[in-house]
Amino acid sequence: MKIVVADANLAPLRAHLEEGFPTGAEVSWPDPRDVDAVAAAVADADVLVAGRCPAAVGASGRNLKLVHAAGAGVDGIDVPALPPGTVVANTFHHEDSIAEYVVAATILLRRGFLIQDTALRRDEWASPAHDPALPWGNSLGAATIGFVGFGHIGARTWERFRAFGARGVAVTRRGDVDAAARGLEWAGSTDDLGTLLDRADVVVVSAPLTPETTGMIGPAELERMKCGAILVNVGRGPLVEEKAVFEALRNGDIAGAALDVWYSYPASGNHGAPSELPFRELPNVLMTPHSSGLTRQTFLGRAEDIAANVRRLAAGERLVNVVAVAGE
Repeated sequence: MKIVVADANLAPLRAHLEEGFPTGAEVSWPDPRDVDAVAAAVADADVLVAGRCPAAVGASGRNLKLVHAAGAGVDGIDVPALPPGTVVANTFHHEDSIAEYVVAATILLRRGFLIQDTALRRDEWASPAHDPALPWGNSLGAATIGFVGFGHIGARTWERFRAFGARGVAVTRRGDVDAAARGLEWAGSTDDLGTLLDRADVVVVSAPLTPETTGMIGPAELERMKCGAILVNVGRGPLVEEKAVFEALRNGDIAGAALDVWYSYPASGNHGAPSELPFRELPNVLMTPHSSGLTRQTFLGRAEDIAANVRRLAAGERLVNVVAVAGE
């Protein structure tokens, strides 16, 4: 069996991943940034492990049986370009790390710690104990958390918030979340998004990006949020309209936002503006480089999932976490 791994996030775990592959497997690690090199490597490969598989790579992999993403998203895999019957699978394990991020970011923003940090670096004590004109912050126990999307990430994040005594509400596309079983006050479909925005003190966006969900939070939705509410986007940038959220933050229509997913990414290397708009100038936004799920524990779990699926393929067993099959 020939396996090609073209995902930079797995490179630090190379030995661990290769130990889990079937005995005798031939494994190559082309530079993920070099599409031509990846295409050449998959020409006679059985398996490609990669978050990106453009049409040129898919067309080159005439013998591919499995394309395994090293994460949950498969939007970078051109499924129609793959040989018929090629299975596309994904993996998760990021939900714990992302849940930590969402809770931490919410506390930083909701309690005003970002602004206090900036002020104290100027020797200003931006606290109501020293400046009575400043408002008191609120604890998580006083918050209603609204989840736009309630899959792996939303459910695990709610477990953390619930431990602080927060209340929770959620909307999903199908509206099939059992609120009572999950300990939520209520749950509905995306038709109920407006009601959620009216009530939530913190809005956590983790829905998948589809043509239907693109721009699902725009000017009208942001206007419905409380002026003291916090927005946390850990799904995909375009779920929230770029200009609308910038203006809402700049104008103080919402209290703040933590944005871990963006509208533009570096074509290569580690330098590039995440947006054409100057979010960096806003004091009420926490900007992070799509790093909420990036922990060693996340990728250890993913490596084990990938290796296990490759072993199933070699043994002729049914694969798990199948997202699509080319040609079907």
